[in-house]
Amino acid sequence: MLFAVKMDVALPQDLDADVRADTLAREKAYSQQLQRDGEWVSIWRIVGQYSNLSIFDVRDNERLHEILWNLPLFPYMNIEVSPLAQHPSDISAV
Repeated sequence: MLFAVKMDVALPQDLDADVRADTLAREKAYSQQLQRDGEWVSIWRIVGQYSNLSIFDVRDNERLHEILWNLPLFPYMNIEVSPLAQHPSDISAV
């Protein structure tokens, strides 16, 4: 199942520098492993924001939920999930 996921990050300004660095390092390692595994298909920065738009290809809703809840930055995120379906005008679908 394909999902588009918009993630807006809002780290607290007073977050301890070591906690911040550790959280960001764990987030990067976790997201890159999911990319290597093929579940996190792509990630795009949204210009001018601390946000990204990502495409996930996972077996079901529960798997996406598990991935998102295990993001180290999850407590600092606002997340919008959109399930995706093939568009009939997509030339690659022919």
